[in-house]
Amino acid sequence: MPSLRTPTLGIPTCSLVLAADDPSALASFYGAVLDCVPTPGAASTHWRVPLPSGMWLELYSPSRSRPLPRQRGRLALCLQLEGAEQGVRLAVQRCLELGGRTLDPVRQEPFGWEAWLEDPEGNALLLLASA
Repeated sequence: MPSLRTPTLGIPTCSLVLAADDPSALASFYGAVLDCVPTPGAASTHWRVPLPSGMWLELYSPSRSRPLPRQRGRLALCLQLEGAEQGVRLAVQRCLELGGRTLDPVRQEPFGWEAWLEDPEGNALLLLASA
């Protein structure tokens, strides 16, 4: 398989893309959860949230001519936290205050502490702290 790294294209970057009914509001949610400032993107319906890994969460409103229905898939944004159980519990509380919803309560697993939530638009969100 050919490499994406070429002299004319340079080194590709990576981001997560999430369709949103209200990109600005969803960017504010993730900005508050991650304690960072979202920035406007390439259009008025596009927002960017810096992720701790150096990647970006790209939020955009899908085209009205090609709408994307909401769906519960197998893909979820995972935010890895510090602070074990207390860190996850504090992050869950913050998400709930910002309009998120709990899917599964905080629980301990062999690999650490986790909680499954939905963001304000129903996208899956996993909060995880290593053991």
